Amino acid sequence: MKIIDLRSDTVTEPTPEMRAAMAAAEVGDDVYQEDSTVNRLQEMAAERMGKEAGLFVPSGTMGNLIAVLTHCGRGDEVILGNLGHTFLFEGGGIAALGGVHSYVLPTQPDGTLKIEDIRAAIRQDDPHFPVTRLITLENTHNRCGGVPISAEYMDQAGQLAREYGLKIHLDGARIFHAQVALGVPAARLAEAADSVTFCLSKGLSAPVGSVLCGSREFINRARRIRKQLGGGMRQAGILAAAGIVALERMVDRLEEDHCNARKLAEGLSTVAGLSVERIPPTNMVFARLEAVSLTGEQLVSRLLAENVKIGPVVEGRFRMVTHYGIDEQDIERAVAAFRRVLA
Repeated sequence: MKIIDLRSDTVTEPTPEMRAAMAAAEVGDDVYQEDSTVNRLQEMAAERMGKEAGLFVPSGTMGNLIAVLTHCGRGDEVILGNLGHTFLFEGGGIAALGGVHSYVLPTQPDGTLKIEDIRAAIRQDDPHFPVTRLITLENTHNRCGGVPISAEYMDQAGQLAREYGLKIHLDGARIFHAQVALGVPAARLAEAADSVTFCLSKGLSAPVGSVLCGSREFINRARRIRKQLGGGMRQAGILAAAGIVALERMVDRLEEDHCNARKLAEGLSTVAGLSVERIPPTNMVFARLEAVSLTGEQLVSRLLAENVKIGPVVEGRFRMVTHYGIDEQDIERAVAAFRRVLA
């Protein structure tokens, strides 16, 4: 029986069209910038983000790390949220590999950082302090339930950054989910950002990779850091070909994932012992165990026996993510499995 894997949209597999494109891809040496398929993907990505240039990287984590190291020197400071992916889930790379100091602010329930909090965090010019260089934001925001961040908020953050001579990096791993949910082009959502990453291997279903976008001068510097981090992949057109199909074919269908997430949330809200945190705005459903003797670990184990996989967050709280490969019938089966386990 099919396993319904709701742990993340990173478990997506490439489409048949992607596999065919990968097999037929023209390739060259990307470190020499001679891989025509990579070059095409980077141009497409930059156009969709409204930036001058793009850089294909193995992962979103590397893309975010490259961005921070390009914007900041050792001992500089980045302002970011306490629930942000860069702070929580990227191995402390900006500190370990870049010597970049973090000023951590409380993330708001809507995924934003308060503008007044950011303003208060910006350091004065004083030799006792690190130099504030960068603000890092996230869209959609993972730990806040996949909530999309509006262009209006980004405009406010951008105005503040310009006022103080700072840069903004946008972790847009799922920015196309925000585009679909808000009906606003990704380029508009990234307009205020000096750099932006987006992931090809989550909801867009490519097997590998992210793209970092920014000005040509920024990307030229970022390319050197990618090389330093070991991210030069040579004949990477085989991978980039799937990314091209992802951009051409997989963005519009994200609404299907959002619809399935809503159906999942609505179904789980009728299951005794569960509390769904909100009707999801995109493709993530967060829920909690309520007034049951079952532990989170036991729930995960018993659902696995029912061929359903979910992602634990903290004890009693878990995340489910809809994606390519999960259909309406799978949603119904997952809800039925929860009902049986919690009966």
